[in-house]
Amino acid sequence: MSQSIIFENARILDGRSPQGEHDRHVRVEDGRIQEISDRPIRSASARTVDLKGRTLMPGLIDCHVHVVAGLVNLGLNALLPDTLAAFHAARIMKGMLARGFTTVRDVGGATHALVDALEQGLVDGPRLVICGKALAQTGGHADFRGRYDNRDPDYQTRRLGSLGRICDGVEACRHAARDEIRQGAQFIKIMANGGVASPTDPIAFLGFSNDEIAAIVEEARNAQTYVSAHLYTDEAIARAVKLGVRSVEHANLIEPATAALMKERGAIACPTLVTYEALKNEGESLGLPATSVAKIDDVRLRGLESLQIMRDAGVTMAYGTDLLGEMHRHQSEEFVIRGRVLPAIEVIRSATVDAAELIGMSGQIGLVETGAHADLIVVDGDPLADLSLLTRQGQHLSAIMKAGVFVKDALAQ
Repeated sequence: MSQSIIFENARILDGRSPQGEHDRHVRVEDGRIQEISDRPIRSASARTVDLKGRTLMPGLIDCHVHVVAGLVNLGLNALLPDTLAAFHAARIMKGMLARGFTTVRDVGGATHALVDALEQGLVDGPRLVICGKALAQTGGHADFRGRYDNRDPDYQTRRLGSLGRICDGVEACRHAARDEIRQGAQFIKIMANGGVASPTDPIAFLGFSNDEIAAIVEEARNAQTYVSAHLYTDEAIARAVKLGVRSVEHANLIEPATAALMKERGAIACPTLVTYEALKNEGESLGLPATSVAKIDDVRLRGLESLQIMRDAGVTMAYGTDLLGEMHRHQSEEFVIRGRVLPAIEVIRSATVDAAELIGMSGQIGLVETGAHADLIVVDGDPLADLSLLTRQGQHLSAIMKAGVFVKDALAQ
């Protein structure tokens, strides 16, 4: 239940200033940040917590997750009974919240029923922003049938464990986009390139025709939202951005000219480097098919270079992870990987204000500001000096708050 809390002597760090704001006092009530001051805030009814030596941050935001991906083998995951897939999702989301992620954007698989379950308090987890099922062409990145499985692809469209649905041709793409929006999708995701996890599409494959992508973009715009696209190769990224795709997922093989195009068109990148490290180290042992294992290094080896290329071009980069199955536990390690080439403050921005911009919730989440949702974490120490304080399954987070309610509270210890 929401209560009135005053955080005293807080060092606020949300990415908007290079070193944060020191010695601030923050009052939380009714699920929102009600007051921020450089002087003590007095209240007879509020609980007061001294954060001297600790850092107050907005709840973290992961813009590329698959909460229904309980198994690494996504073809098998799509065959799970819905009840089992839902229990996997509940466990995965609870773990995300325990790591300090108070909002996640699911880019393929989650349905509005999971959003309702969270909002009704039936399960514990972050705020969930969904695209419903990702759209893919026959043989594309969400088609897991393989070469000898000739079932009608619709068998998986309505299964909770399936990350996507198949649509071929302009009219079918329009229908699929409209249908996902009808079912509660807040944006549309398309598979516009080959992928690692799918069996029949090499990385360089282009997904959908130009006309199909343009039609999906039009439908998203008609619904006052945007299109996110699975993209690796420079050719695929440039094509998608020219056709109006706003959210570029992965982008490992991008080149400088295309990064400049992204900046010009206002597209936002969502790199997901940690998943390739996890897949390389653990994928095979956790059931990733051999055809997928063989494709990992095609994208993994260019990951850090892609960050530098996009930074040089001024492209906004949101935080994403794209983990599967038991590898979800590596979610926070993306901070450390990015920190190898990016300044810590930019990595923090990617999971706060920049992530909120991509999701379309600027001013509501991802910052410590009067009127914003009281989604907050308290870090023991200074993440600017050590990004690993945001890892280790929330070990260094003494408090996690979502909508003004503590989901973890070790502040008295």
